Amino acid sequence: MSKIQMTTPLVEMDGDEMTRILWKMIKDELLLPYIDLKTEYYDLGLEHRNATDDKVTMESALATKKYGVAVKCATITPNAARMTEYNLKEMWKSPNGTIRAALDGTVFRTPIVVKGIEPCVRNWKKPITLARHAYGDVYKNAEIKVPGAGKAELVFTAEDGSKQVELIHNFEGPGVIQGMHNTDKSITSFAKACFNYALSTKQDLWFATKDTISKKYDHTFKDIFQDIYDKEYKEKFEQAGITYFYTLIDDAVARVMKAEGGFIWACKNYDGDVMSDMVSSAFGSLAMMTSVLVSPSGVYEYEAAHGTVQRHYYKHLKGEETSTNSVATIFAWTGALRKRGELDGNQELTEFADKLEKATIQTIESGRMTKDLALITSLTDVQVCNSMEFIQEIRKTFETL
Repeated sequence: MSKIQMTTPLVEMDGDEMTRILWKMIKDELLLPYIDLKTEYYDLGLEHRNATDDKVTMESALATKKYGVAVKCATITPNAARMTEYNLKEMWKSPNGTIRAALDGTVFRTPIVVKGIEPCVRNWKKPITLARHAYGDVYKNAEIKVPGAGKAELVFTAEDGSKQVELIHNFEGPGVIQGMHNTDKSITSFAKACFNYALSTKQDLWFATKDTISKKYDHTFKDIFQDIYDKEYKEKFEQAGITYFYTLIDDAVARVMKAEGGFIWACKNYDGDVMSDMVSSAFGSLAMMTSVLVSPSGVYEYEAAHGTVQRHYYKHLKGEETSTNSVATIFAWTGALRKRGELDGNQELTEFADKLEKATIQTIESGRMTKDLALITSLTDVQVCNSMEFIQEIRKTFETL
């Protein structure tokens, strides 16, 4: 059988630990036998990031801008323990954060729904997509540990030297201060990405902040979203038969728990970080959550929503068997290949991605799955597969379709 040809490369970003092992398995078993895979490869494993002073991360982001589509393996964001473990020159920043900032992107995370893995919230029938603003807030904060009594102020000094000053607190003893920021430019990009994604997927869009308490910071988000919607998207949404809905974040959480799903929920950076994990866990497993970073210019970067599965990697290094769920990583590849196919007019590549996703879901629904899913499935007589066996079972299913 002749392999599917590609005309434009994908940007391929390799990663760390157990997901790096799965990455190679997926390519060897599910991709290379069927596709003449063209990628521009970047090694974002922590050792190579350290060796290049993290320049490789920005190089991969610039390549993504060039080619328009990337697929990324999970990577380590180092802490103090990792500094020692990997003998790092410094505590390098999150690769995801660097790439998001470079692409000015919004992260959309969607659970992969399969029969036999029922959501904890019994009325959820359709996936809920989390749109996370990927800039600012606590992730780019400034912090001070207050040693004792004193006055904390928020000060903005304009270019002309004029100042705005707001009292934060008169401290009578020790405490902490945190300063956060965002920009109208970034919020505007976030809003447009959400509106465009809603139109492309024909789903309702919800947005939520706490503007009643944060009357300037959160209210700015609300105002920018509403202004852009009214001027640029209201008519398009009405024509598409979808709605834009704003509410407070606490009301949104209550509504989400009673909803059936099938919509996009846009959140500020921290809210989106937390709520995406809540939604993925409630749908069954963080390993069953897709993630795509979308820029306003139409650049796409696909990855799994989970981490590097460190515990399984240490078992793997000892020669012990692992049963690591590779579904989200497989879907990162299929998402990128489908988008590459769409942009290039390569129907064969798009159909391959659809077929591989179908094979993955059918494999699980037939009772062949990794241990994490076997522990939560409602199916009976399941076959628990190790990491490689599961991928090989998917290949068997794929070849019968």
